[in-house]
Amino acid sequence: MGAGYRKDLGLLVLRAAVGGVLFSHGTQKLFGWFGGGGLEGTAKAMESMGFKPGGQSALAAGLGEAGGGALLVAGLATPVAGPVVAGTMAGAISVHFPHGFFVTKGGYEYPALLGVCGLALSIAGPGRYSLDELTGNAFNRPVLGVLSFAAAAAGAYAVVAKRDRAIKEAAAKAMVSEPE
Repeated sequence: MGAGYRKDLGLLVLRAAVGGVLFSHGTQKLFGWFGGGGLEGTAKAMESMGFKPGGQSALAAGLGEAGGGALLVAGLATPVAGPVVAGTMAGAISVHFPHGFFVTKGGYEYPALLGVCGLALSIAGPGRYSLDELTGNAFNRPVLGVLSFAAAAAGAYAVVAKRDRAIKEAAAKAMVSEPE
């Protein structure tokens, strides 16, 4: 087996692992599969984490994870899938960031790794064992990657900034309502 085939097989394995994990997490949020809360439970959790409105946030997170994960597994529109995954993981990172890096302390290590893997696959491309390859790379264009990255970065920034404002407002209200 030549080096090119080994690289493509490695990309397939990485796409399947990262995409499969993301798809599973997304379907927990969307449908309650694999012990997840579904949209209703996830919406409540999102609200409690400062993502408002919770229902829209739950739907966006679920679609970003399940959709981005499915695209990675299939190797379809890979330049789009990676930034979608990274943007979605930016929201998760914002929740875990105050706890430091390591997941053992509740940190952001895991969502950061998933986001970086999504971006790396977006840059590397899906390899020959992919739907992108079968479609003549119709959706595997560098310009799609650049546009998707810009859109995902802007969206992630907006979502995280809105969450930060909501948390600061809630903290200010709590301070005002506390008896002296």
